[in-house]
Amino acid sequence: MVQVWEDLLFAHWALDPAVLRPLVPAGLTLDLYEGRAWLSVVPFRMDGVRLRGTPSLPRLSRFLEINVRTYVTVEERPGVFFFSLDAASHPAVRFGRRWLCLPYVLATMAATVAGDGWIDYRSLRSDRAATGRAEFTARYRPSGPALPAAAGTLERWLTARYCFYSVDRHGGLHRGEIDHRPWPLQTAEAEIQVNTLLAPLGIGLPNRPTLVQFARRLPITAWPLQRVSSPAPDPQ
Repeated sequence: MVQVWEDLLFAHWALDPAVLRPLVPAGLTLDLYEGRAWLSVVPFRMDGVRLRGTPSLPRLSRFLEINVRTYVTVEERPGVFFFSLDAASHPAVRFGRRWLCLPYVLATMAATVAGDGWIDYRSLRSDRAATGRAEFTARYRPSGPALPAAAGTLERWLTARYCFYSVDRHGGLHRGEIDHRPWPLQTAEAEIQVNTLLAPLGIGLPNRPTLVQFARRLPITAWPLQRVSSPAPDPQ
């Protein structure tokens, strides 16, 4: 599958590992940077979503998405684990749940770009009965030139992740490979008014992130899931 991510904000928070470790499924090791765990809220616009070799369909291939993720390793392979992925697309939610084993949920979302470059982004989860109320309202914009993150930096550690991990309903662990060039990161300004995306997990975050970054546009290629491990057998 190919897709393009546009007008993306990385809003990162440093947390005590004890906060996140109980929320990460068995088989995944919480990845730490200088002893701290990291949680990121990532709003963006998805465009050009299609299977390789097929044309994109305008009504299906462009939609808003916001994900909440942390950083993990499996067999020394760094990747990301998603706590939630809100999307303004019924097909994307159904596909993500069934074929990627990801916790996609439907949301009502809007994003507008002002003349001064600020992006106003709003998301309200639709299926509140199943997941609890979850809302995100913010505005953000880039504030510096686009540059790849230098090796050994926190910025590189957070974004040079070329796979995600997901768990199916039977407890099997899967890896999804992702291919893209290094992120063209920019320093950013962000004003977050409402962020209750972690409320269903019992986590509250301050409105001011530890670190914010912006990326204007990045093409992505995603490959089919590969099983990493099978569910543990039931005890006899």
